[in-house]
Amino acid sequence: MDFTREQALNEARIAASRAENLARYAESAAHNFDNRPQVPMFAAAGAVWADTARAYAALAAVLPETAPETEGTDV
Repeated sequence: MDFTREQALNEARIAASRAENLARYAESAAHNFDNRPQVPMFAAAGAVWADTARAYAALAAVLPETAPETEGTDV
């Protein structure tokens, strides 16, 4: 199975969402003295997911657009 542009974009969206969630966790932990030791872990994990999102977006940018499938067309 070939990796399509749409699949790469979907993976980029998922990774960006995870990065966003981890950034929120890091921010929340930063405001709570007891949870401050967790901030670097959340930030590092969020950075990895952000890098992953950028990588998938770059991959999607170079992949050709997926042609829409046409039903009932004999080729």
